[in-house]
Amino acid sequence: MSEELKYSQRGVSANKEDVHAAIKNLDKGLFPNAFCKIYEDALGGDENYCNIIHADGSGTKSSLAYLYWKETGDLSVWKGIAQDSIVMNLDDLLCVGATGPFIFSSVINRNKNLIPGEVLQQIIEGNHEFFMKMKQHGVDIVYMGGETADMGDVIRTVSVDSTIACRMKRSDVIEINLQAGDVIVGLSSSGKANYEDEFNSGIGSNGLTAARHDVLNKTYADEYPESFDTDLPRKIVFTGSKKLTDEIEAAQMNAGKLLLSPTRTFAPVILEMLKNQRKNIHGIIHNSGGGLRKVMHFNKSVHVIKDNLFSLPSVFKLIQQESQTDWKEMYQVFNMGQRMEIYCTAESANEIISLSQSFGIEAKIIGRCEGSAHPKLTIESEFGKFEY
Repeated sequence: MSEELKYSQRGVSANKEDVHAAIKNLDKGLFPNAFCKIYEDALGGDENYCNIIHADGSGTKSSLAYLYWKETGDLSVWKGIAQDSIVMNLDDLLCVGATGPFIFSSVINRNKNLIPGEVLQQIIEGNHEFFMKMKQHGVDIVYMGGETADMGDVIRTVSVDSTIACRMKRSDVIEINLQAGDVIVGLSSSGKANYEDEFNSGIGSNGLTAARHDVLNKTYADEYPESFDTDLPRKIVFTGSKKLTDEIEAAQMNAGKLLLSPTRTFAPVILEMLKNQRKNIHGIIHNSGGGLRKVMHFNKSVHVIKDNLFSLPSVFKLIQQESQTDWKEMYQVFNMGQRMEIYCTAESANEIISLSQSFGIEAKIIGRCEGSAHPKLTIESEFGKFEY
């Protein structure tokens, strides 16, 4: 079965074709090629300012957390889900040059019969703890409350979503304008940043439907039917060989924790970077949905070449080994170890790399932009050369 068909049957899409089709006629905002939509300053009425609001969540990673919690009793995984939901918003806003202060609101929808109050408490405490940690690094996020709803008729277990908004100067907005001669500085999504408490596998919060079903054993389908869509063909449900508690020797973590590793934020790095390098940056790409192909949503006129990627983290090796997914497909579903890319002048690259490394995050030039008659992406990896 092709990966595209398998994804479709599981009810997901790497490229969100239906979503893009649904919004294609909407106004593109003040800066049409910005990573996020930029609105007029409806809150302040100042033509020199703009408003940004972004909504996202932890996605189906919450279903994986449910399985791990039920199997092990470990409530702490829910704090990671809270972080996932926040970072999937926050790091998108960073890509337009936003530095805050940010305001945050959460939406938690649960099946009350399966998700008790102690889980809600962990998620809410996880929000607060993340904000306190970020504040220590100059990232100001104000918790404005939110909604917690009991929706057992709609939600199988729990969904954890959120919205983050901010106001910023229009002159500070980074609209993506890739140029021939730009280099691409990649920031690693794995390892242990000095503001993280434990090793990060680099998984993020995209592709978790595929990862969960491709890696985990079918016994979970029988034990926890509430953790997936029971209308799915059984042949594509939990098709892997691993139990959640199986140790993955290469990662020195079990399979569950490897897949549940909280999404890393790059906010401390990027806020510091923007103080001196904003004018030298021609684009910041958060490799979330769409993986390393994400840049092609914004590439108008250059050949993007990524030919010096980070070594592939263990979590992605595990997913590929279990699923036998084509490597070209892997690179357009997952971040593959570099979830944030800075497109900048060659002269500014070394300072950005040094800054990232000062936070304990590996960084390097992973590629470049060359002139082209039409937009193009080439990935040269240890597993082959792929054109998009």
